[in-house]
Amino acid sequence: MPVMHGVATMKKKRRIAPHRIGQIIASIITLGHVPALWTGNIYQGPLKSVCVPILNCWGCPLSLYSCPIGALQHFFNLQLFPFYIMGFFGAVGMLVGRMVCGWLCPFGMLQDLLYKIRTLKFRLPKWMTYIKYAVLIIIAGIIAWISGEPWFCKLCPAGILEAGIPLVLVDKTGDIRALVGWLFWTKIAIFVIVIALSIPVKRFFCRVLCPVGAIYSVFNRFSLVHLTIEKEKCKHPNCGVCVKICPMDINVYDNPNQKECIRCLECVFKCPNIAVSMNFYKPEIKITKTETA
Repeated sequence: MPVMHGVATMKKKRRIAPHRIGQIIASIITLGHVPALWTGNIYQGPLKSVCVPILNCWGCPLSLYSCPIGALQHFFNLQLFPFYIMGFFGAVGMLVGRMVCGWLCPFGMLQDLLYKIRTLKFRLPKWMTYIKYAVLIIIAGIIAWISGEPWFCKLCPAGILEAGIPLVLVDKTGDIRALVGWLFWTKIAIFVIVIALSIPVKRFFCRVLCPVGAIYSVFNRFSLVHLTIEKEKCKHPNCGVCVKICPMDINVYDNPNQKECIRCLECVFKCPNIAVSMNFYKPEIKITKTETA
């Protein structure tokens, strides 16, 4: 069968996806404060004044950079409009849309790996993907402004994994462990739920709760980088390879630039009919998968 043969050939030749390599490199760069492994101290040098375009907990002992959602809430806590952070999100979004979620986010990579665990799988109802906008506006926006506290950070499951749990475990004085209370256990509960749902559901946190994904998703239709599908080449609905391999469970055939697409480009690399391609609006450059011999 030509379709199956094409996919099998790609799997045999490419053991690791390109976006997975990007995730690994980004994890090493953003979580590269190696001395923390034996000191347990949080890095507070000049790099901490720089935001990365993904979730990256400031309090993580291994973290070298700051989180844009943390910075956004910092300005809201001071009841100031975050011109710098909004410009940062806008620049990244206009350039690549949600691509950073697919290629750079360590927490996204964790969810990708969890989904590989063999068990029953479920499709997420579409209405649940709108919850992340409420998380962004209500928790990271309105509540942060009114309370003066970064409430998304206080509840973030990536934060408890990168900072909360490690800081409690390496606490040598007992001061941090003494602060463990209801908020810590609430974060643990949210983290456990997110991890548990990431096994049967593709990227549960990214699609339902992540405020960073909510912001970038707005730019997907207008970003410089976008996807194109040549429907005359596609054998939909007889093929369905792009839907099956998509980590966000979207229907590429209907709309390759919908808000949930993280542009991991797996549909570009693995389409047996070479029907999906990545393009740039200006200048008009087209990149497609090369025909295999």
